[in-house]
Amino acid sequence: QVQLVESGGGLMQAGGSLRLSCAASGRIFSINAMGWYRQAPGKARELVASISSGGSTNYADSVKDRFTISRDNAKNTVYLQMNSLKPEDTAVYYCNAIMALKPLWSWGQGTQVTVSS
Repeated sequence: QVQLVESGGGLMQAGGSLRLSCAASGRIFSINAMGWYRQAPGKARELVASISSGGSTNYADSVKDRFTISRDNAKNTVYLQMNSLKPEDTAVYYCNAIMALKPLWSWGQGTQVTVSS
């Protein structure tokens, strides 16, 4: 059973930056594509960034050119650098492995990001 622990969230003013981290247990981390998802109040969870096992990245249009996903397979950790934050980025952020375009593992507790205007 893989466990995911997200951290790094907080309260930030618009225009600021945050770096989220997600630590995954288990030896299979390096072979999986990984993604960062977010869920705003009253909205469905959405995928905002993904990174393949080889390092190829994709982003939702809403975060493109502002967010950067990266991974350190040796540490079983995936990161999300968030710059130029906007109030609409306010959400709980989660990470997960991706298989067949769907989240693979059980969700962690997530990390809250709140951006004030």
